[in-house]
Amino acid sequence: MRILCFGSLNIDHVYQVDHIARPGQTLPAHTYQVFAGGKGANQSAALALAGARVYHAGLVGPDGSWLVDKLHNLGVDMQYTGTSDTPTGHALIQVDRQGENSIVIYPGCNFELSRESMDATLKKFTKGDILLLQNEINDISHLIKQAKNRGLKVCFNPAPFTPSVLDYPLEQVDLFFVNESEGQGLTGHKSPVEDTLLMALAEQLPHAEVVLTLGPRGARYHAPQLDLQIPARQVQPVDTTAAGDTFIGYFLAALASASTIPQALHQATRAAALCVTRPGAMNSIPRRDELT
Repeated sequence: MRILCFGSLNIDHVYQVDHIARPGQTLPAHTYQVFAGGKGANQSAALALAGARVYHAGLVGPDGSWLVDKLHNLGVDMQYTGTSDTPTGHALIQVDRQGENSIVIYPGCNFELSRESMDATLKKFTKGDILLLQNEINDISHLIKQAKNRGLKVCFNPAPFTPSVLDYPLEQVDLFFVNESEGQGLTGHKSPVEDTLLMALAEQLPHAEVVLTLGPRGARYHAPQLDLQIPARQVQPVDTTAAGDTFIGYFLAALASASTIPQALHQATRAAALCVTRPGAMNSIPRRDELT
C-alpha cells in the first residue's frame, strides 16, 4: 500500500521562552534554532520513520532544497516535490517551559500548487493507495475530489483549522485526524466533554472513521461499528510541536502494514509520547526501532 502525502514543507524558527508572549508584550528568548517542519513534511517523515512507503508532493522555494534532501535521507520519495521562485513556507514558534507552543505560519510557495501538477501526481496512484492531506496547502477540495474519483482512501487532518474547511467536500473523506480544537471547529460544539464532541463528530461525519487525539489523555477512535480509547504514555514534555504529526504518521503506517486499529493506536501513542520528550519538529520524530 502506497501513501501519498500532499502537504506543506516549512522552515521552523523556534524560540524557547519562559511563557508564550501576550499581546503587546516583548519577551527575551533563551535559545533560537532552525528546524525542518511543516505538517505535511512532518507527517511524511513520521510515515517513513515508521516504515511506510511514502511519497511527498509539494513545493519548496530557493531556500528549501535542504528540506527535500532531509526527507529523502529519511526514506521519503520526493520525486513529486517541485520548486518555486517564492520563498519556502516558514513558521515562527514559541515554546514555553512546559513544552507548549504558539505558532505563526507564513505559507510561501505552499499555496502555489497548480491543479495540473496535482492531477499529474494523482494519476500515478491507484485504488488501494492512501492520500494524506492537512490544511497548509491550497486547493484541498480539488485534491479530495480527484483522489476519491481515483479510488484512493482520503485521510484528512484539518490543521490548522480555518472556517474554509467547512466548505471542503468532507463527505468524501474516509478518515479524519482531529484534536479537540479542530473537532470543535468542525462541529461547532464547544463542550469540553470528549464524549459529547465525539458524538457530534460521528453525527456530522456518519460514514467516516474519526481519530480524536487528546494530548496527555491519549486518543479516541470512532467508526460506525467500533469505538476505542487508548491512554497516552505519561512523560515529561519538552516540546509538543510535532506530536500530532507523529501520531498520524505512525497510525497510518501501522494500518498500511495490516495492523489492527488497536495496534495502530498503541503504536501511534507510543511514538507521540517519545516525540514530545525532544525539541524541534521533524527532528523529534522517533524511528520505529526506538519504540518500546
